[in-house]
Amino acid sequence: MAVKILVVDDEPDVVEVIELTFSLQWPGSEVMAASDGESALKLFQAGSPDAVILDVGLPGMSGFDVCRRLRAISDVPILMLTVRGEEMERLKGLELGADDYIVKPFSPLELVARTRAVLRRSQVAPLATASRVIVDEELTLDLDNREAILRGERVKLTPTECRILSQLVANAGRVVTQKILLARVWGWESDDDILMLKVHIARLRQKLGDDAHNPRYIFTERGLGYRLVRPASVPFPPPHSA
Repeated sequence: MAVKILVVDDEPDVVEVIELTFSLQWPGSEVMAASDGESALKLFQAGSPDAVILDVGLPGMSGFDVCRRLRAISDVPILMLTVRGEEMERLKGLELGADDYIVKPFSPLELVARTRAVLRRSQVAPLATASRVIVDEELTLDLDNREAILRGERVKLTPTECRILSQLVANAGRVVTQKILLARVWGWESDDDILMLKVHIARLRQKLGDDAHNPRYIFTERGLGYRLVRPASVPFPPPHSA
C-alpha cells in the first residue's frame, strides 16, 4: 500500500534514518519532512499525509501545539516522539489526541511497525456487530461515523477511541482485560503501553460525560480491565439478502 508519511523533527539525522527505513521496509511509501511546526501545518494541508510522526521538542511551536491544531481539523493518525522517561510528555500528547507514542532513542523498525498499526486501526471498520448503539436515553454511539451523540450533541471520536468502544460494545456487560484491549486495538500487549490505554479511556470518559469515580458507562475493574454498561438497545443491521 502506497502511503504518505509526514515526519516532523528538527534533527536531520533522525529524519534521514526514518526516510531510509521506510524506503527499505515499506516500498512505495513517501516520506515528507518538516523541521518546525509552521512548516508541518503547511505541508499537511498541501500534501494530505496518511499519518504524522511528530516530535514533541520542536523549535518555536511545540509538538503538542501542532498535535492540537491537527486534531482540530483532522483525525489523521499521529505518532508522537518523546524523550525517554518523560512520562508527562506521553500523557499530554495522548490527552491531546495522539494515537501512539514512541520513545527516543527508538528502533526505526519499531517505528515502521507502529505506523503500520495506527494506519490499520484507522482504516479497519469497527468490530462491534451493531453500528448504532443506544446506551441510554442520553447517549447513543454511532460507530460507523465515529461519533457519540450525547444529549443531542454530536461528539467526534478518534479512530483509536472508536476501536476501544467497539471492543467494549462487543463485550458489553463483561470485563475486557487491559491486555486484550492492547492486543486488539493496538496490536501488541506490552505492559509499558497500559498508560496509553488508561489515557485513552480517560479521554473517552470525558467525551461521554462519564465520571471515573462514579461511572455511568465505562467501569474500571481494578487489576483486570474495563466494562461497558449493557446498552438499553442495540439495533442490529438487517441481514444481507441472498
